[in-house]
Amino acid sequence: MNAVLVTGASGTTGSRVARQLAARGVVARPVSRSGAVRFNWYDPETHADALAGVDRMYLVPPVGDATPHTVMLPFLDLARAAGVRRVVLLSNSLVSAGGPLTGTVHKAVADTFAEWAVLRPSWFMQNVIGRHPHAVGIRATSAIATSAGDGRAGFVDADDIARVAVEALLAPVALNTDLVLTGPQSLSYDDVAAILTETSGRVITHKRLDPAEQPAYYEALGVPGPTAHFLVGMDQVVASGVEDRTTDTVERVTGVPPRSFRDFALAEFAA
Repeated sequence: MNAVLVTGASGTTGSRVARQLAARGVVARPVSRSGAVRFNWYDPETHADALAGVDRMYLVPPVGDATPHTVMLPFLDLARAAGVRRVVLLSNSLVSAGGPLTGTVHKAVADTFAEWAVLRPSWFMQNVIGRHPHAVGIRATSAIATSAGDGRAGFVDADDIARVAVEALLAPVALNTDLVLTGPQSLSYDDVAAILTETSGRVITHKRLDPAEQPAYYEALGVPGPTAHFLVGMDQVVASGVEDRTTDTVERVTGVPPRSFRDFALAEFAA
């Protein structure tokens, strides 16, 4: 096997995919804008070097780009010409093949490569830690503030997403399908706050916001305006009920059940 290209290698899933590949003795080529091997979706001069000697790749779309196909489709053509035969694409649970955002790329991956998989995870458990606006709000106000109401989502651990990605990259027979990934439970933000309170030793509440007031709340915490408005849209998706589901995909693909949000929180917050 040649090297496996991992884009977004400094990010939430890419870093985990690179580590898990290395742990299995697979030569990974982790690339990012500031990595040892530099890669920038918007700089075609960085693409050929990233693809040299690669036959499989994990693709993380450019963050925040509403039309990622404009830079990703030419890269897919270049990759095919360079000898890449298997592609695993990170998309999201709301977008199917041919839809908006990564939907066009999803369709192109399936049409271009004989070996492929598209990962469509639900909301990340990691949204309550690090630099995510929810995490910023928790640290600043001891509250996770949303306009999602009683809506629920099947929060999934990024480590589980990476495990599925690695299996999709290395499986003897390509999966050739898209995979909706969730954790074992569908949770409301009230549930999330209760679990964080139980595991962190501090009281965390779910602050219920009106969608009209949510951007100002987050902007006051230093969250950029476009990101704050994006959160409103995502919370309305949760409020609508379409993310209130769980799947058996993680266990079916990896043989190991997905981690629960409580176990995730215990690992991240317990003293």
